[in-house]
Amino acid sequence: MWPGMRTSEDIGIDLGTATFLIYTKSQGLVLQEPSVIAMTRDTRQVKAVGEEAYRMIGRTPVGIVAVRPIRDGVIADEDLTEKMLTMFLAKVQGPTGRFLGFGGFKPQLMVGVPSNISDVERRAVLRAALNANRGNARRAFLIEEPLAAAIGAGLKVLEPIGSMIVDIGGGSSDVAVISAGGVVVSESMRVAGNEFDESIIRYVRRKENVMIGERTAEEIKVRVGAAMLLEDSENLVAEVRGRDLINGLPRTITLDSLDMVEALSEPVTRIVEGVKRVLEITPPELAGDIFDRGIIMTGGGSLLRNFDELLRQATGISVSVAENAVEAVAIGTGMALEPEMLAALGDSLVSSDSYLRR
Repeated sequence: MWPGMRTSEDIGIDLGTATFLIYTKSQGLVLQEPSVIAMTRDTRQVKAVGEEAYRMIGRTPVGIVAVRPIRDGVIADEDLTEKMLTMFLAKVQGPTGRFLGFGGFKPQLMVGVPSNISDVERRAVLRAALNANRGNARRAFLIEEPLAAAIGAGLKVLEPIGSMIVDIGGGSSDVAVISAGGVVVSESMRVAGNEFDESIIRYVRRKENVMIGERTAEEIKVRVGAAMLLEDSENLVAEVRGRDLINGLPRTITLDSLDMVEALSEPVTRIVEGVKRVLEITPPELAGDIFDRGIIMTGGGSLLRNFDELLRQATGISVSVAENAVEAVAIGTGMALEPEMLAALGDSLVSSDSYLRR
């Protein structure tokens, strides 16, 4: 448990479009569930959250809808996000409710957000984080996701050495060059894992005249998806079920990795071009560090097969995927709350104490 935090523990949160993660120092990653909430359409009464709600996508009865209140990495519905936060925090609190700050010791929250979000979006995240904790949080901080990912991946972010992070989440991709505890140059793109799924849906509809759902597209991406193929033996095959758009009946089709390379070409290329744009505006000394140290990829989207090799070929720089790619941002948010790191990051963070009083 953290020094001086006898009955509450500071909480790191990755408020992802696709996946919601909570991290604490003493227990590590304590929650990892889909960022989905199911509610009644008319009264907005919550029926389920997380994994249970995700299983309802595309399968809810009339009057109930399963939605993602976070879109493209930012809050689309503040009320639903607050409810989702509250339920997730309730899931992980101990029997004495220490995560929620009962007993007089209020925790601090650190939330990862995309680079370059607007003031309105920052305020929405801070308000949702504080309100979701039933007013028991001492304060909330925002940290840019690529900086949190770099910390979580084990990079020495406080040293005056250039590091490049490519964090591909569910709703946004963040490319950043980090040095001396801050982001030097960055670009945030609203193209990531969810856009991959939508591109697959459009491809199957165009090629086969078959409509598939969001969950099916994600399953295909995981099973046979690839950014490129290095050899013929990598071409995997999967059967896919959907609805024939001509006669409206169920139909089974076969897709392979070559189909996925074609389907994903447009969003993957947009991310690669974003990386090249950031490299072009990186100061020469830091660019030299990146060439020596390589590029680190994090986020669920970085696990797309051979994405690292495609990026290496496009930039001429070595590329590696972090071992804890999916959890890196969440781990980084928790580590950033350590007193020494909190003090060192300084102006790189946004605090509710000052921001919400403007």
